[in-house]
Order: sequence, then structure tokens, then C-alpha cells
Amino acid sequence: MKNEELMMNANPVVAFLQKPPQTFTKADIISFVRENDIKMVNFMYPGGDGKLKTLNFVITNLAYLDTILTCGERVDGSSLFSFIQAGSSDLYVLPRFSTAFVDPFAEIPTLTMLCSYFDKDGNPLESSPEHTLRKAAQAFRDVTGMEFQAMGELEYYVIDDDEEVFPAIDQHGYHESAPYAKTNEFRKRCMLYIAQAGGQIKYGHSEVGNFKLGGRVFEQNEIEFLPVPVEQAADQLMLAKWIIRNLAWEEGYNVTFAPKITTGKAGSGLHIHMRMLKDGRNQMLTAGVLSEAARKMIAGMMELAPSITAFGNKNPTSYFRLVPHQEAPTNVCWGDRNRSVLVRVPLGWAANVDMCQKANPNELRSDYDTSIKQTVEMRSPDGSADLYQLLAGLCVACRHGFEMHNALQLAEQTYVNVNIHDAANADRLAQLQQLPDSCEASADCLERQRKVFEEHGVFSPAMIDGIIAQLRAYHDRTLRHDIQNDENAIQQLVNEYFHCG
Repeated sequence: MKNEELMMNANPVVAFLQKPPQTFTKADIISFVRENDIKMVNFMYPGGDGKLKTLNFVITNLAYLDTILTCGERVDGSSLFSFIQAGSSDLYVLPRFSTAFVDPFAEIPTLTMLCSYFDKDGNPLESSPEHTLRKAAQAFRDVTGMEFQAMGELEYYVIDDDEEVFPAIDQHGYHESAPYAKTNEFRKRCMLYIAQAGGQIKYGHSEVGNFKLGGRVFEQNEIEFLPVPVEQAADQLMLAKWIIRNLAWEEGYNVTFAPKITTGKAGSGLHIHMRMLKDGRNQMLTAGVLSEAARKMIAGMMELAPSITAFGNKNPTSYFRLVPHQEAPTNVCWGDRNRSVLVRVPLGWAANVDMCQKANPNELRSDYDTSIKQTVEMRSPDGSADLYQLLAGLCVACRHGFEMHNALQLAEQTYVNVNIHDAANADRLAQLQQLPDSCEASADCLERQRKVFEEHGVFSPAMIDGIIAQLRAYHDRTLRHDIQNDENAIQQLVNEYFHCG
């Protein structure tokens, strides 16, 4: 980071230390605690349910602070993960100094850090979510010579008591301004807190979904992030969900990331954008068009798309979102600027036109490298996803594209340039593979394709076994068909998984 970036950084720890987070040391953390009157330290780490867990420490002397930063602490792994047996359940959690931030909700001045898990022998826990993602990123680098970067579009609903003033139009909330969108200020406060916790935010806005139900108003929002190394992308999404929920609780709102709220209304997805960098340069374009490397990456996702739902669509309501005409994918295909496909190539800045100069005639022509902005977007995941599993799975799929002998052929076969849900395109739709329609079907797909995810030692067999067992335990193989016209049954299902992920 340049000095200017450090000065403007929203994270108080970065601003105080004047160092990039990746260079933080134990001495830096101790210095910040001493100089900023920090009274407590929190360790946070993801559990098997995809939510962050917290361990609190009160700091009464520097010796104890040094101890917890050096040694971490012991936790009960069997209470955190279903694959760990009670008879040998002890794990260590060690803080990662680069994730340090000041807890914005704590009454007592508190410094919080995300942690990594280690086993009894002092090695990273093979089946832990964070270590699995780290292994996936390393395997991608080893195979391709490139860095895998990602960012998420975090969609969620804010629920409040209904007001009749300046009512919003049902399902027309996209980029709506106040006073027709009532929760814009709440979203902006969330964004500020997320940035202070280290999140690299691209923008925020109101989303399409808004409706009234049971005397309450539901407003859909989205916060989109900037591409960062994939391990950081998972961390910042985890913290963002934690912050949004905490601020909602503080301000009297209810919030949900659930994939489906009610029939006929937009669900909340978790679209993931990806790109590959080599020597700091984006490799997604060649001479302004999608590169061969990018098409191989897409082919890998086409090949493994059915089993990626096992990581990104984790409860039965996920499959009530993946239906036609709701801007959610149903089939394995990709295309340019096409929201009916599974993997979309968003509009890039490849026209070699200085639009800034056209909009502002007093500006000189810029030589800004706009190719850095090009990504591809996976549209099937939703708010029920285990973020580390999902990003690890996508990283594996994109790496797999470089290992497939027929990658470019598969990319060509699965490309579509039409709305596949239009009746005129029924023949093309019939040629495409469908995504799973239940947790059980998703588990079957993962069982068939698990070998690819286990290659390079990325996903441990125990982790895959655990995911499959978790999905099959829902017994939902025919659920979508059975209750698709029963609004009461659907609402009961939604209520059961309202606070998923």
C-alpha cells in the first residue's frame, strides 16, 4: 500500500500502524492494544454451521496478551464440527494478525481477529473451512501460475414495520432512492462498519425485491465487494454478514440472507465474481475479448456446476430460488451479459473509449487500464452457502478447467446468447444439463464428482463425507414438487431456515 492509501484506510488498526494488514506482526498488535486503551480481545472463527463463533479475553497484563497471541487457545471441536468426535475433540485456534479490527459494537474497547484451526500435532486442521480454501488457492497457483481472486454480491432483506408513506412499487426496488427505499441509511452504516473491519467494498444499493407480507415491509439490499485474493474474499463476506446482523439487532430491524422469502418474489443470491491475475495483470481478456484462459476457467465451472451447489445452496429453500423467470439459473450454461445463464460474463470496459473524457470534456484522455475490471460471475449460490467451502469449490472448478483436455470444446458447447427461458428457445434449453433440484440431488452430484475436489489434497474425504451426509439429512428429494403450490407449507419452510448461513 502507498502512504496515501494507508492514510485513507477505513480500518483504524491500519491507519494507526501505517502498515498493510498482510504485514501485521504480534508486536504491532501489542502496540495497538497498548496505545489505544484496548481492554478486551476477541477471537472469531467459522463453525460447521457457517456462522462465526467468538471467544472473549479480558486483557489485564501484557504477559497474558503475549500468551494468547502466541499460543492461541484450546476449543471443543466436536461442538463446532460434526465430523469431529467427542473423544478426541480438542483443537487450537490461532489468531491471524492481518484480520485485526476494532469491534464496532462492543461497549468495552475490543480488538477482534479471525482465527485458523490447528490439530493436536500443531498442523492446520485438514477439514477446517479456512484451511480448505487456502489449499484450493495454492493448488490453483501451482497448476496455472496465476492468483485466483474473487468477490461477492451480498444480497439480503431488511424487514421493518410497514409504513404507508412513499410506498415502493412491488418488485421494483432496483437502485431505488429514499424516500421510496427506507433502509438506505442502514445499508450505508453497514458499509462503513464493514470497511472499518477491513472489507474492500465496491458499492451498495437497494435491490429489486421489495414487498409487504403480514403487516411488515421487506426491502432487498446488496453490498458488492472488490476482487481480492480468494482467502480474503471469504473472510470479508463472513464479517459482513456478522456486521449486518449485529447492526440490524442494534437498530431494531430483522435481516435475512435466506435464498427465498415467499413465492413469486425475488430471492437473495450470493453471486461470486472471479478473475485471474499474473504479475498484477488481469488475464481474463486478450485484445479486448475473453481470453482462452478465461474460457478454460468457465469450462471447469460448467463441468462441476452440479456439485458446486453442495457448497453454495445448503438448505431446501435454496432450490425454490433456482426456478425459471426469477433471475436465478436453472441450467448449466454461460453467456455474455445474460442473466438467464449460470455463469455470466458481465459488461466489461473493453471498448477502448475514454468515457470519463466524454462525460467531462475538460478532462485529458486517461490511460487507465480498464481490463483489470473484467470478471466472470457464478450466479447459482445464495445466502445459505458455507463461504469457505463455496469459494474453495469454485477455485477447484476453475483450476480443473486448465486440467481438462476438452475445456475449450465444452465452453463452446455450453455457450448461449439468448434468454433460455423464452418459449422460442425451448429446443436449446432441452439440450442443457439442469442444476440439482434438492439438497439430496446436490449430494448425489457431489458424490459422483468428489474425486476432483479431493485432488491436490484440497477437500479432505472426511469433509466431503460430512457435506454429503448433511445434505441428505434433509430428505427433500421431491419436496419442491410436493409443495410448490402450497403457500402455507412453503412459508413454514422459509421460517425454518430464515436465519441460514
